[in-house]
Amino acid sequence: MKKFLTSVFLSRNDSRIRAGWRLAFQTLFAAILWGPSNLAANRLLSPNPSFVEKMLVGTLAECFVITLSVWLARRFLDKRSFISLGLRIDSHILKDMLAGILITFLLMGGIFLTEWVAGWIRFEGFAWQRQPIREIPLPLLMETLALVLVAWNEELLSRGYHLQTLASGANLFWGVFLSSSIFALLHLGNPSATWVSTAGIFFAGIFLAYGYLRTGNLWLSMGLHLGWNFFEGVFFGFPVSGLNLYRLTRISVSGPKLWTGGSFGPEAGLVVLPALALGIWLIRLYTAKRETPSFQDF
Repeated sequence: MKKFLTSVFLSRNDSRIRAGWRLAFQTLFAAILWGPSNLAANRLLSPNPSFVEKMLVGTLAECFVITLSVWLARRFLDKRSFISLGLRIDSHILKDMLAGILITFLLMGGIFLTEWVAGWIRFEGFAWQRQPIREIPLPLLMETLALVLVAWNEELLSRGYHLQTLASGANLFWGVFLSSSIFALLHLGNPSATWVSTAGIFFAGIFLAYGYLRTGNLWLSMGLHLGWNFFEGVFFGFPVSGLNLYRLTRISVSGPKLWTGGSFGPEAGLVVLPALALGIWLIRLYTAKRETPSFQDF
């Protein structure tokens, strides 16, 4: 009986419990923390909160839940340091984040230009043509802070804990594949989500994972994630995974949903695939002179 229980719960290679149980417990930690965190976050909201305010407060609560649950799991279940998830402080942090932001500006600019040339976009004006300029900085700052937190939360969880825990239980291929699948499924609750959008988010997960695989750190992936959401929603005015963020550019998209993604945004359209392929090439180009990291100990 003892041998059976050992084989079910303990890893064959070390004294940790198996990867699947570690993932389950991290999810349990997050579920326990979510209720109190959400209640505390709601106390920060004004009586009539805007969408931007609710998004910022919600991502603050998520940041606390995800960061603490991952730290607890990493410390007590994985028996590894939190920093070893890909959060090392080195000379590449700023460069990697800025490179990720620049790469996604080029990708999203290409998507915008493609749809513009195809006649699928109608330009409706800029934010300062719809409201006083003095009213723009606050929601813009709040939205940007929320997107920074989203990048931290989702990369720490998906390319950090999920990918690396799954890779420790199987191998790197399955770690990337399964973590990208979970990442995609987590977006099924977004407005206008479909199985087509889920497939698009899956490929986006592969793209973001590639940033981690090329550097061994999460900073490039976080820059890619932040830049993608910011330029997609705030700068160019597309929906971001079904969400209508505060937009500096106001557009309407009327092209074929198969290509544009419709109300979900480019992730649900075929237009995203060549953009992601180009992004992977740009990541490889940016990291060409870096030593390829070895993933021996997750």
